[in-house]
Amino acid sequence: MKKNSGFTLIETLVAISLLSVSIVAPMALASQSLAAAYYARDQITAYHLAQEAIEAMRSIRDSQILQIAKSPSGASINIFDPAVIPISSSGSDNPFRIDARELDPVQAITRCSQDPGSTCLPLQTDGTLYGYDPSWATTYFTRTVRVSFVGPDEVRVTVTITWKTGAFNVRTFSISANLFRWINDGSGQS
Repeated sequence: MKKNSGFTLIETLVAISLLSVSIVAPMALASQSLAAAYYARDQITAYHLAQEAIEAMRSIRDSQILQIAKSPSGASINIFDPAVIPISSSGSDNPFRIDARELDPVQAITRCSQDPGSTCLPLQTDGTLYGYDPSWATTYFTRTVRVSFVGPDEVRVTVTITWKTGAFNVRTFSISANLFRWINDGSGQS
């Protein structure tokens, strides 16, 4: 008399297959969710870095207005001085990078043509702040700022952030804002 106990080879293979699927499927789902979370984090960071550059340009404009107000010779200050802010004229492209940590526009603004390869350098971080400091770690975010005249008393600031997250393609995000010359300055405008 023969006893039928234990699994056959086919039953064992089916059991291993079911066990493998039940383990691999949740792991693949978790991996995709993690990649999507990293992408969302980087997209939010890109938006904030772009907004920071616009606020830095607004701060430069406002600090020049304060210099006009505080100084008897302030009327000679041009708020939108192309020597301070690289403003595109006649459609020429004049990209630059801005370090929002710097208060002095001369220190904050660097033309990308001065960077190696004539493209803006990637932002760097100390883990908390973003800017340009050789001792900081280089990120995968590149911020390019362009300013162009819309009218004699108005400029458009356009900030473009490019980055790459994991296996995703290189992404680009742009934001624009207009800044106005709302005070008489040394430009003869307004």
